[in-house]
Amino acid sequence: MIQQFHQLQTKALFRLIYDESVFDRVFYGKDRRERLLTIAWNRGVAQRVTIDGVDCEFPANTILCLMVNETFNFEDPAAIVAWQFNREFYCIVNHDKEVSCVGFLFYGSAQKMFIHLSDQDQEKIVALLQVFVDELEMRDHIQGEMLQVMLKRLIIIVTRLAREQYINEDELPAEKLDIVRHYNFLVEQNFRKQHQVKFYAEQLNKSPKTLSNVFALYNHKSPLAIIQERIVQEAKRLLIYTDKPAKEIGYYLGFEEAGHFGKFFKKQTGVSPSEFKNTTAEPVVGK
Repeated sequence: MIQQFHQLQTKALFRLIYDESVFDRVFYGKDRRERLLTIAWNRGVAQRVTIDGVDCEFPANTILCLMVNETFNFEDPAAIVAWQFNREFYCIVNHDKEVSCVGFLFYGSAQKMFIHLSDQDQEKIVALLQVFVDELEMRDHIQGEMLQVMLKRLIIIVTRLAREQYINEDELPAEKLDIVRHYNFLVEQNFRKQHQVKFYAEQLNKSPKTLSNVFALYNHKSPLAIIQERIVQEAKRLLIYTDKPAKEIGYYLGFEEAGHFGKFFKKQTGVSPSEFKNTTAEPVVGK
């Protein structure tokens, strides 16, 4: 079942998906026009989810948040409940940082968070899901506002669980976590042109050393590693899902010389861009 709210005037789009035998997303292909964030709940047994060509275990009764530009598919789509929405529907930048799309769930961690639901948590989500289903069957002038309120409620519930499961508040208090969140958001916005930590440190009014210390508390990846991993991630997506040559990809990702991009990619992955493309089995879908 796919239920949808779409407001043509504002281009706001919200979608609820459940009990579907086919559900995936190909950002550099069929779905490139839809910039949707996804909150996916696996209400079945553990299964495989493939994100940008990488297989991960999606445990039973967990929630996974997926970014706009991630390509993904599920081993058992019918067991997935997904809430999808764009910035025009929700995710306004000046929303509270914890419950906006620039908040913790989507920019608070460089790793994928599989957020476990206890029996009590599942009851809350099931009850909220039914309210979503009922509301999407309504057609009145306040439907969009009601759906926004309910989505905010969902994000609050999942954010609280994620913080409990992934954050040590004593080691990483809120003000430091906010630096991590804001840094990740800035990298997402600027990684194609800005490859140095200094740029991001200046935007945050922090020193590169301060950023390194904060990230050491959080996930042991350096600020520079976050930038480099994001560049490599995008390069892999383009190599797998489009027919763009390595030279064009390098320019797109801010490298003035194709050779510099090739050396960078091989240093990070152990293979050249052409070798990587030749060993990927995915068909080209993003012309």
